Amino acid sequence: MTARIGVVTFPGSLDDRDTQRAIRLAGAEPVALWHKDKDLKQVDAVVLPGGFSYGDYLRAGAISRFSPVMDTVIEQAKTGLPVLGICNGFQVLTEAHLLPGAMLGNDHLHFICRDQKLRVENAETAWTGDYRQGQEIHIPLKNMDGRYVADPYTLDKLEAEGRVVFRYVGFNPNGSLNDIAGVTNEAGNVVGLMPHPEHAVEPLIGSGRTDGLPFFTSILKKLVNA
Repeated sequence: MTARIGVVTFPGSLDDRDTQRAIRLAGAEPVALWHKDKDLKQVDAVVLPGGFSYGDYLRAGAISRFSPVMDTVIEQAKTGLPVLGICNGFQVLTEAHLLPGAMLGNDHLHFICRDQKLRVENAETAWTGDYRQGQEIHIPLKNMDGRYVADPYTLDKLEAEGRVVFRYVGFNPNGSLNDIAGVTNEAGNVVGLMPHPEHAVEPLIGSGRTDGLPFFTSILKKLVNA
């Protein structure tokens, strides 16, 4: 049976179709989910894609967190449903308290769009199993509110428990504390990151690399072997 991975579309989502394509290239079936529907259509995993949901009014991800679909995502994530939040999706996950910390405006106060080098710090989550610990990859980054922050206790806890999944290498593009580009929850089924792996799955588009494809092959293998 083909694994089914849902992709939620909020008002202002920009990368939902790109994410669906990445899922299809990995060999799974993408399932479109609308933010007003609580029904996840029996998907095996969920991706919250990038974009500017609700125009990032109030605070990035703050309004989407209260969309009806998030009630179900939060409930099922707490019982093991794999969830990936990319850029705006990462912001939604922090607002929903599925991931610790918060996202603030870039320290230089400008939108940034670049090919970003990352180091894989945790290759044992549901979404990173096809990477190697310490592997350096290049993933496109585009954000205005990408500065990851948390209180000292939370940062120490994330570091001690190995829950920093990705770290910026060579250049911190937004002022994120500890150069953090992505984190996971304690169970390892929920992951959020600012860069966009769905834009690095084919050699002819995006970064010209396929460094982002293992996100989607990782979850596929995880689901198949579950």
